[in-house]
Amino acid sequence: MELIRKDIDNIDAYKPGKPIEEVKRELGIADVTKLASNENALGPSPLAINAARKALPALNRYPEGSCHYLKRKLARMLGVREGNLLFGNGSDELIDVILKTIKAPDAEIITADVTFVEYKISGSINGFRVIAVPLKDFTFDLEAMAGRITPKTKAIFIANPNNPTGTYVTARAVLDFLDRIPQGVLAVFDEAYVEFAQQEDFPKTLELVGRKNIAVLRTFSKIYGLAGLRVGYMIADEEFVAAAERIRQPFNVNSVAQAAACAALDDKAFVRKSLALVAQEMRFMENALAELGVWFKKSATNFIFVRTDMDARSLFRELLKKGVIIREMSQYNLDNYSRITIGTRRENIKLIRALKDILNHQ
Repeated sequence: MELIRKDIDNIDAYKPGKPIEEVKRELGIADVTKLASNENALGPSPLAINAARKALPALNRYPEGSCHYLKRKLARMLGVREGNLLFGNGSDELIDVILKTIKAPDAEIITADVTFVEYKISGSINGFRVIAVPLKDFTFDLEAMAGRITPKTKAIFIANPNNPTGTYVTARAVLDFLDRIPQGVLAVFDEAYVEFAQQEDFPKTLELVGRKNIAVLRTFSKIYGLAGLRVGYMIADEEFVAAAERIRQPFNVNSVAQAAACAALDDKAFVRKSLALVAQEMRFMENALAELGVWFKKSATNFIFVRTDMDARSLFRELLKKGVIIREMSQYNLDNYSRITIGTRRENIKLIRALKDILNHQ
């Protein structure tokens, strides 16, 4: 008898951005700048840090499984019912919970070919056939995705704004899309970068949660700078949330993470500062990249999607030697494309200088 299931051979594991400490060890570089994982350049919310410290003496106790205080505060802030909220160990866990909640024999899910790879990974692990629809101008093609729905389709995963391209689908496109899909198909809008999307035509998905076939995913990892604590949440119809609660692992959000996330919601000054930094530094990066003749896609996030004449894997290696980590896109068969997180001015200048030197000597 085989111990390990055979279909795992066909699943490519998630490849995270290269850690700073790993680069320091491998290359012996003291000053390493990481612009690979779309983390908040300002660090964590200061209020969250203080709350996390205060929570440490109670680490001998199990966390409150329902995230009671965090749920109450977030529900008031979003204008939804507490029964509309479900928390997870990052949005990654919630993707898995959703798939387990909707599982059916021979079921399919639909997503894009260039998007957050966890939809494909988790979908495959849970036994779904994953339909990957090509992007249109590096943006989710909702019309084409609706056209791929079959009686076996259970969910459609839409990253909005999209990772790694930074593009978004508009409110009008979303409404037209929802009118085309059956009630038995769940539309999952993954809005990890929603706070950065300030465009007037960006969808207000929370107003649509009354429809029973919509789920919205958000996170504390980006704007609040709590990626290391892993706190994500889902907003959905109360009936769907109640069903997903049966799937969720108990104590899935630890007590320090709950305390930090709860405090982060009060840190409006930190959110404003983070948004201001990204807006300012995005303009700097766009201008600098344009001067270098590097193509980029206009972004609604805290990262920028670029194309160079140089092979992205080679560019990644050369930048590593200069102490800069970015994310190359060869895993999507985009051999000349990279994703670069917007950092501080010092970090961005370091990246641009290194990029200029490499491109001038290729």
